[in-house]
Amino acid sequence: MLRLSGVTQRFGARTVLNDVSFEVAAGEYVAVVGESGIGKSTLLNVIAGLEVVHAGQVLFEEQNLTALDDDALTILRREKFGFVFQAFHILPNLTVEQNVGLPLLLRRIPPKEIASRAQKAIGSVGLAGREASLPRELSGGELQRVAIARALVGEPKLVLADEPTGNLDPENAKTVLQLFRDETKKHGAAAILATHSEQAAAGCDRAYRLTAEGLRRLG
Repeated sequence: MLRLSGVTQRFGARTVLNDVSFEVAAGEYVAVVGESGIGKSTLLNVIAGLEVVHAGQVLFEEQNLTALDDDALTILRREKFGFVFQAFHILPNLTVEQNVGLPLLLRRIPPKEIASRAQKAIGSVGLAGREASLPRELSGGELQRVAIARALVGEPKLVLADEPTGNLDPENAKTVLQLFRDETKKHGAAAILATHSEQAAAGCDRAYRLTAEGLRRLG
């Protein structure tokens, strides 16, 4: 479903991604492990078509993302991708249900269907009854559950998670990682987890380490 071939990304004289190649099949849960600043977020941005690579190809469902224009990439992300961020990126003035339903609103789904699907997604991450809550009323772990529900409500083919437990305590981090794995598997989505933690990566189907030299498989 996703294939990177010889992807290289540079910022000035600095090479951030060095000849990176790997594949992710439909339904796979894959980790990319690396220290802070090594290029994990850049890799996810490249996969999402948010950054133009200096060399190589990114193929998603046989489409060459490096050949698509901005409008086509925006539609692809809206229809096929889900995102989970370390800093949650939950809009503070929207309720839980409104935050979760936002990707569907952008796709012009009818309001009744948005409400139904958002409520189902919220229930699936253990937050039934919190639909009308505002983000300030939720804990960090609950906010990340909202982010997971939002990422999956649109039934994406691929979910990109950038250090999703970086702001959580160990107990909440473990719970959120298990929930993320279970929910992506249940939805049949592929997922790429970018993390600094090999412990977090242990629950994935495969794991890679990103270094200045490139990407190598762990285990």
